[in-house]
Formats: sequence, C-alpha cells, structure tokens
Amino acid sequence: MPRVFCEPCLVYKLGISEVGYPLNHSIFLEGYGMQDLITDPADLTPQTKWRETRWAWTSEEQLVDHQTKSRLCAAVLLPFCDGVPDWDSLFASIRWLQAAADHYAVPFVPVLNADTGYIFDMDDQQYAEVLQRFRGEFPEMRFIAGITARGAQQDSGFVAERYRPLLDLAQIYDNCEVMLMTSYWLNQLDPERRRDAYFEIARWVQRPAIVHALEPSFIPWATPFEPWLLWQLAQHPQFIGGKISTLDEPHFLYWSAMCRDLQLDFQPHSGDDFGIATAIKMGRPSLIGAASSAGPLICAAKDMWLDDNAPNKRFVTGTGGFDTRVYKLFEALQSLEDQVFRLNDHGSAASYKHSTAHVLRELGVIATAQPHPASKDLRGDDEAQRMREALLRPRKVAAAMDIPGF
Repeated sequence: MPRVFCEPCLVYKLGISEVGYPLNHSIFLEGYGMQDLITDPADLTPQTKWRETRWAWTSEEQLVDHQTKSRLCAAVLLPFCDGVPDWDSLFASIRWLQAAADHYAVPFVPVLNADTGYIFDMDDQQYAEVLQRFRGEFPEMRFIAGITARGAQQDSGFVAERYRPLLDLAQIYDNCEVMLMTSYWLNQLDPERRRDAYFEIARWVQRPAIVHALEPSFIPWATPFEPWLLWQLAQHPQFIGGKISTLDEPHFLYWSAMCRDLQLDFQPHSGDDFGIATAIKMGRPSLIGAASSAGPLICAAKDMWLDDNAPNKRFVTGTGGFDTRVYKLFEALQSLEDQVFRLNDHGSAASYKHSTAHVLRELGVIATAQPHPASKDLRGDDEAQRMREALLRPRKVAAAMDIPGF
C-alpha cells in the first residue's frame, strides 16, 4: 500500500483541510502522484484500498452528532459458578443494564452467545440453553445472537452450511437479530468470493442480520472489509448493519463516513472497546463487551452528549447545549475498560471476559468471578484487586455526576 504524506507542513501542498479532509478530493500518494480520491461507489473495485477513498480522510469532528441517542448493544457476560452457568447472575446483569438504559432513555439490546458469552467454548446444546433461558426470563426483550461456523475444523475451504446450525437455533425466536461473526475460512476468501459467501449465508437468514469484521490485532487471520465489500454488503436487504472491531486503523470512522455520505440504509456498530467515546460522539450504536461492565456510565454519557433539544434527552442542562462534564466521564469509563481489555504478553485482549467478571462481582451484580470451565482466557490471582483499583476513578466520577447503578 502506498504511503500517504500527511505532515503538517505539507497540509496545503497536499490539498488537505485543517480538519484532515482532502480539498478537491485528491491527495498525493507516494509512487502514484496526485490521485483523485474515490467518491462514487461505482468507481470502487474489489482491490480498492480505503486510503484511495474520500471516506478514509473524513475527520471525526465532521461526523459529530449531538441529536441522536443510538442503541447500546451489550455483549453480556455468561457468569459461572462451580463450573455451570449462573443463570440468576446472568439475569441480574441484564436487569442492571436495562435499568441504566431506562434511566437515561437509551435503547438497549443484549447480545447473547458472542465472545463475551463464551460462544467458542460452548457446544450447541449450551448455546441453545442460553437462548431458551433468556427468553423464558425476558419474553419480550429484543436480543442479538452471535452466529459463527460450527464443525469447520477439518474443512479445507469455506462451507456456508457451517453457519446453519446456530442460525436454526437462534431464529426460532421472535424479536431477534443475528450477528454473523467472521470465521477462518470465510476470512480467507478474496473480496468477491467473500461477498458471495455472505450472500450464500443470507439465504438462510430470516431475521435482521449484522455482519462482523475484525483486523489482525484481534485475531491474527482476520482482515477488515475493503470499501468495495462493505458497499456490496450494505446493499443486501437482510443486512441492517455491521460491527467493526479495530485497534490499528479507524475503520469504524471509514464505515461511518461512507454510510452517511451515501445515505446507506446500513448502520455501522462500533466494536471498539478501546474507543468508546467515538461512537457516542457520532451518534452511532456500539456493540461491545465493555458495555457489560460499564453500561451505566455509557448510558449516562450518551444522554450527556445530546443537546437539550435532542429527542429523548432525559436530563437537560438548561443551556441548550450538551453537558461538557461528559468529557471527564469519557476519560473515566475508558480508563476502566483499558484495564479490562489490557493486552497480555502475546498482544491479546481475550482475557477481558475474566476481568469483566471481576468488575461485575466487585459491583455486586453477579455472585462470583468464575470463568467458563473450558476457557483458557484467564487473568492472574491478583485480578480482583486490579479491577477494584481500576474502578476507583469511575466510581468517583459516577458519584459526582449522580449516575445510579455504579
């Protein structure tokens, strides 16, 4: 990929505005010379890189939205006690999140059987039991079910039918969405065949679906969607949105810029637990594990970010604008989640599930901090104390801002 020169001294030479947006939709790419940035999706090809498009050069400031209170999709933790699921604690955690969402009038949707719910450690019977018990406890609540390929360990290529078992288990329920999580063989396909693979899976999708992309920082073999692929998937009537999780490159920003610019009926969901404030500032939904441990703080931040005249604004400032204290709340909740999702020596944040359990246990939401008995994503013996310390500032801020439930 060609390098892009963006040093401040070259800003006007390269045709970039002060907020980082290319003037005249062109930029200098080393080895390519002055290039026109793509603005029309008809000009996209499967080989187009994001940096060749206008949407990769849109700043967060240009997408700020003080009017939209978007939904919070919380990837809920499946708690355990003595090696079996602790259903009472699961239900208590969902009610805790729902109470915070109701207090701040935030649309709330729990995400079941995703990574936070140990989808990769459970068999199909356990997967089905989670959904069955949830629906028995919450007959009307909307939920999102994580869907991934099953039984593909011995495959030598992509087999769409691997997605059917979990789809069949989830789609028997009404008021349900499905998140099509990436899998190894799906991710190995080139953009055109990857598009075709998603469309093939969609033949069995009967509920609104969210597609899912990652970058190698999360899973070594994962790759984000190219702009052409995102555009193609966004046209499918079954795909209402997508989740993107990145650490190294702001793909959620790219997705949001493209979808707003082209007025796509496709909602990007932030999967970025390390940049929670970005989605709130842009009025976009989040689909994150961090919501299961910081839900009340995130709901409060969503309301505080809105101007007084925004629909569903619950706590007005009386000034007409937004509550600027939200900046300190952003800092406090991110300081917590940076510890929950801290990387291990191998550069993985997968043990965040164990940290989340310790946070919820410290907050009195669940009974124990025990992980799934088959999980290898474990923290050390001092994790309870580490999470207790990580909660000090968020708790202080929550008390000062009168945020209940924390």
